[in-house]
Formats: sequence, structure tokens, C-alpha cells
Amino acid sequence: MTGMPYPPAPRQDIVEEIHGHRVADPYRWLEDPDSAETKEWLAGQDELFHTILDALPGRDRLRRRLGELLGAGSVGSPVWRGERRFFTRRTAEQEHPVLYTVDPDGTERVLIDPMALDPDGTTTLDGWQPDKEGRLLAYKVSTGGDEESLLYVLDVATGELVEGPIDRVRESSVAWLPGGEAFYYARRLHARDVPQGEEQYHRRVYLHRLGTEPDSDDVLIFGAGRDKTNYYGVGVSRDGRWLTISSSQGTAPRNDLWIADLSASPPEKPEMRPVQEGVDAGTGLHVGRDGRAYIFTDRDAPRSRLCVADPSDPSYETWRDLVPEDPEAVLTDFAILDGLDRPVLLAGWTRHAISEITVHDLGTGERLGTVPTPGLGSIGGIIERPEGGHEAWFGYTDNVTPSSVLRYDARTGETTLWASAPGAVEVPEIETRQVAFASADGTEVRMLVASRPGLSGPRPAILYGYGGFNIALTPAYSASILAWVEAGGVYAVANLRGGSEEGEEWHRAGMREHKQNVFDDFHAAAEKLVADGLTTPSQLAISGGSNGGLLVGAALTQRPELYRAVVCSAPLLDMVRYERFGLGQTWNDEYGTADDPEEFGWLLGYSPYHRVRPGTAYPAVLFTTFGSDTRVDPLHARKLCAALQHATTSDNPVLLRNEADVGHAARSVSRSVALMADTLSFMAAQTGLDLSGED
Repeated sequence: MTGMPYPPAPRQDIVEEIHGHRVADPYRWLEDPDSAETKEWLAGQDELFHTILDALPGRDRLRRRLGELLGAGSVGSPVWRGERRFFTRRTAEQEHPVLYTVDPDGTERVLIDPMALDPDGTTTLDGWQPDKEGRLLAYKVSTGGDEESLLYVLDVATGELVEGPIDRVRESSVAWLPGGEAFYYARRLHARDVPQGEEQYHRRVYLHRLGTEPDSDDVLIFGAGRDKTNYYGVGVSRDGRWLTISSSQGTAPRNDLWIADLSASPPEKPEMRPVQEGVDAGTGLHVGRDGRAYIFTDRDAPRSRLCVADPSDPSYETWRDLVPEDPEAVLTDFAILDGLDRPVLLAGWTRHAISEITVHDLGTGERLGTVPTPGLGSIGGIIERPEGGHEAWFGYTDNVTPSSVLRYDARTGETTLWASAPGAVEVPEIETRQVAFASADGTEVRMLVASRPGLSGPRPAILYGYGGFNIALTPAYSASILAWVEAGGVYAVANLRGGSEEGEEWHRAGMREHKQNVFDDFHAAAEKLVADGLTTPSQLAISGGSNGGLLVGAALTQRPELYRAVVCSAPLLDMVRYERFGLGQTWNDEYGTADDPEEFGWLLGYSPYHRVRPGTAYPAVLFTTFGSDTRVDPLHARKLCAALQHATTSDNPVLLRNEADVGHAARSVSRSVALMADTLSFMAAQTGLDLSGED
């Protein structure tokens, strides 16, 4: 319907009657990635993408600048085992973070280098956990972006493999027993033991003893007969006495929780007692060195609180508030520093997406003060020594500060820089401010807006959002943001409902039947940028990935006139059939299920694929998909791409960038640079941002 030479995409006459609705699905054939028709269509899309993108000005300069900004590298907080510590670091020359250990004598050694495992750069380190003595390390790696982790164990002193690979351990935690001879972990059942199409589900908790065969010798501990989509988390207290098992159905914002006393029942058959079952709340339990159970929960506290109880009887009636819910800030983390005459507890918070740390009396919870931080940014996990002490470490970043690690000394109350990102980088001067605005229903929403100081008038802008799964968007060092702002653009990050920026109520106000609130918040953010004179609809691009891809897909189909360009990455877009693919069935608590007539109505009401209207002038759209994505199937982007190419009356291009050998999340630096250069170049060309580097 436009002059753009789009690859042919036949429309099938598929219309289904679902719960009384007639639902068309003309591009269902694009669900099959292996068909000759889909491959031919993808080849045509790839040719079109390169024809348009390769001709854009400024891409080479942008790619170099992104490489420079990412050259800052990264550094992770130390994980201590006695006088040995473990941490990750990535230098400017490295494609992936590398896991190191520092021996008690100060010698630093590489433990896991993904590039040494795979020089092609497609192997990623998915997780790691040293045993309680620091002599053994369990770690998980996956290849090609499929996130299908393999679990290994190595000897820290020699670097030699002790165990592995153990497969089917995606999303598994590892909880070591003292002595390093055994650990609890979660593993999926073998494909032959589950119904066809359910191979990604059916997890169980097992006890594994080193030197034994996982398939035949591991002891089933928990999970039989429970929901197939359950995820399990395991933990063992430092003294080895207490085992905790958490269970959540998919990504539901609630969990069941059990505890067992391993001094009263054997590790192979722990007597699990419920802490919480069938309760609509998220709760975790950690037994401290003082023998108390520390219970982190949003039960009766949507912004979360920290309670204490006796682990031998941690029933709800015995919980006592130690750090009560704050009316405005969200409790995110805590650490215990008991190597002092007056032991203290550190509590991490986010206040409207900005991090802070407070200090409390460990016994009473009385607030004693705050931990100094460098600025208005984000704090990573607060790390204490397992054996106790007076020190804590935490990561820090903001829009202009690459990842760093700070050390807090409870004796002096001082915070000092422990480790900075290893690369030297010249960061542009930017100005970031937090803006509040009203959504369609009057709810106050906030966003962070970054721009170069002194620039005036409407500018090319990017609005980014996510709005789901209780995930917060907080300030962080971003090569994309810095490069865009340095070139003279405006970059805004909206803290939409559905995230965790304002607690669990904020999350639930953007899920299930309330999902439209997220899209309304996003539209209101765009209108605020325009009303404040920062941009215009013809200069405004929007960007989002995964659930954020659903967000921008809904935005472009609901308000096509408000946006000039859209980058839609690894998106969910066919909400009628999303549960049939990838990990879709684990998300139906967030979105609703198409099997239920009422919930189907919610989904169909905003499903981007089903809202495309022929004869509409749609914005320019770039879909980015990843061939090994096992979370969100690329079929969503293929189907909406074809639908928009057929329907749009504008000359704005609708393009698809399909990348092989990468998945939904982790990727090498060089691949990240290439992706960012393509997406930013596309948005710059559509919104009029000059990437030449000249003012």
C-alpha cells in the first residue's frame, strides 16, 4: 500500500471463533521459522533492512563512539568466603565479564573467561556460587543465546573441573551444604518424562552429591505433583542447619515458602514446614548468624518490610517488624553488620527509582542514620562477609558513572570507592531531571529526562519504557543514552505502572485487567515531553524490548500519530497465542490467559497484532529479533511486521533486523555495539538527529 518494496507476504484466510470473538490471523504461516516460505520472507526482510540501514549517515562514527563508551568496562561487588573473594570484571578489550578470584595472599586469578571457553563469543556465564568454604565453585554457562544453562563445578585452587556438565538447570539456584560435598538445586525433568510441548517446565528440587551420577543418583527433595510452571529457589544457612525452599508459579508476584531443620531431619529427606502457603504475597527468609529468621516480605506491606521470627516457628503470627514499611520508599535489600559493639542492619531502598541506604539498630530496628552515596543513582546488592564484620560492599551507577563498587565501614560511617570500572572514558556532560506528570486516570507518574545542558527548543527524542513484571527502571550508565544525548537529543525513561518503582501496588496497577494503564502512562509521558517543548511528535521515537516491546507495539497501534519512529525488540505482540510459544505459560499471571473468556477479552483488547488497521499511516518501525531467543519467540515480530507492511499508508519504513546465534539477554560487547548502532541510527534518521558529530 506504499511505495516501499516490501517482500511478498500472502495473507491467509484464517478466522477463529474464540469465546464469541471472531479473530483473524492472516500471518500464522510466519509462526514456522523452518518453512521455505518463512525463510524466503526473512531473506527479503534482511535485504531490505541492509538496503536502508547501510545507507544511513553517521553509523560508523556512532559505532566507534559506542565502543568508546562501552570501553569503560564493568566491575562487580566482591563475594567473600573467608579471606578469599570472587568478583567479575570486564576491561575495554573484553567481550564478556570474566570471573576472578583473589587468594588470601592477594594473588588474582581468572576462574571463568567465556571467551576462553568459546572464542566466537557466543558463550555466556549465566550464574555462579562458591561453596561455603570457598574451595569449590558451581557455575552455569550457555551457548548461542539459548539460556539453556549447563552446570559445572570446579576446584578453585587448581581451576580443574570436578563435576559436570549437568543439563536442564536453567533458572536454578545452588545451595551448598557445609563441607562442599553436596548441594541442593533445581532441574527440569527429562523431555521424555513430560508431555510434548512442555519441555521447558516441570522443575524439581534435588540434592546432588559430588561424584555421583545426576540422572540416577540425585535425590528428589521437592516439587513432585506441583504446578508444571513452578520455579524453585533454594537456600541453606551458613551453619548448614536451615534449608529453605521457595516456589512461585511462573512469574506470579507471590510464592509459597518452606523451611526445614537439617539438624532434626536428614538432608536427603528434610522435613519441610510451611512458612507461607496460598498467600498472595512475596516472601523470603534468611537465617542470620544470630539464629533469627529475617523475613523480607510484601505481605500487608506493598512497599515491603523486614520482619524477624524464630526459625523453629516462623508462622505469620510470630513475625515482628524490624524495619517497617515506608509510606514512600520501597525496601529492596538488607545486610547485617554484627562485628560491632552495637550491631547494625543496612537497608536498601528506592525512592521514586532513586536508591538510598539507611542504617538501623540490629536488635530494635531503630533508624540510626544513612550511608553516604555518590549521587542520584542505583545501588546493587549490599554484600556482607558471611562470617560477619563491620564492612559492606555495594555496586553503584548513574547516568554518567560506569559501574563501581563502594565500601561502607560501620565503625566510621564512611563510604569509600572500593573498585571502579577499569576503562578510561570521556563522558559527555549531561543534565538529568525527574519529571512528574498525570496519566489518563489522574495517577502521578514520573520519568527521568536527560539532555545536554543549554540546549533549547524541541529536539529529537527517545522515550523508553518497560512497565511490567515488577521490574524497576533506575538510573544506570548507558552507552545508548550518552551517545544520543551527546549528539543533541533528549532521552527519557518512564517509570510506568507495572514496574516496582512504587512497590507491589504499582506493579499490580499495570498487570492483568489493568494493563492498559501502562500504555496510558506511556502516552502521557510522550505528551508531557511535547507539552514541555522538549520534542514534537515528528521528532519522537519510542523504544522497548521484551515486555517493553509489547509496550511500544501497543503504543504504535493505539496512537500512531503521536510517534515518528519505533524500535520494538524481542517483543510479545500476538497476545491471543502468546502462551503457546517460548515461556509464555509462565507469564499468564502477569497478562491473563486466553483460555478464560474474561481474560481473553483483556488480551484481545490491546493485542498489537490484532489492532493493526489497514489505511493507517503508521510510524517508522524497526523490529529486532534474535534467532536463539527461547523466552519470546521471534514469530511475534515477524507477524506484526508483515501486518504493518501490508496496512500502512505512510512511506515510513517498517523493517526487521534478524540476528542469529544470540538470545533474549546476554551478548558480547561487539554484538551489543552493532545492535545499538543500528537502532540509534534508525531513530536518528527518522527524527532528524545529526550523528555527524558537528553542532
